Amino acid sequence: MKRVFAWTIAAVAAAALFGALIYVVLVTAHLSQPAATTVHGLTPRRLWATSVVMLALVGVIIGGLALARPAGRFGAASGPIGAIIALAAGCIAALNGGLNLAVANGGPGTGNGVVGGAAAVVLGLIALTLGGIALARSRRTGLATRRPA
Repeated sequence: MKRVFAWTIAAVAAAALFGALIYVVLVTAHLSQPAATTVHGLTPRRLWATSVVMLALVGVIIGGLALARPAGRFGAASGPIGAIIALAAGCIAALNGGLNLAVANGGPGTGNGVVGGAAAVVLGLIALTLGGIALARSRRTGLATRRPA
């Protein structure tokens, strides 16, 4: 019972932190004011932002798995591949999210995908961090296993 409560509190805290980081990115980009008229439906920029958020989420998941299991499924040689994929996905997502925010001409609700762009920036930076840590750890363990005894 205590463990479930702790996981619930941790999940709520993580969601609140994620929302706060997205708001900080929107305020920094000067796009935090909501629109006077709301656009409903899928627009091309919302589709762009959604696809970039999904790429960033894949990068975070792969980076987390590479950090949790640095040796990989097929031995120590495949360890850095997950970290490199997380780095590439995070870099692409953060850059595209920032570009989406740069070309947006309105806040949330305008159909420009600014919330998705901000989420892509945050998740892309998280994927970059996880991938970098996993890559450094895999190189450290790779050097330790290659030294002669």
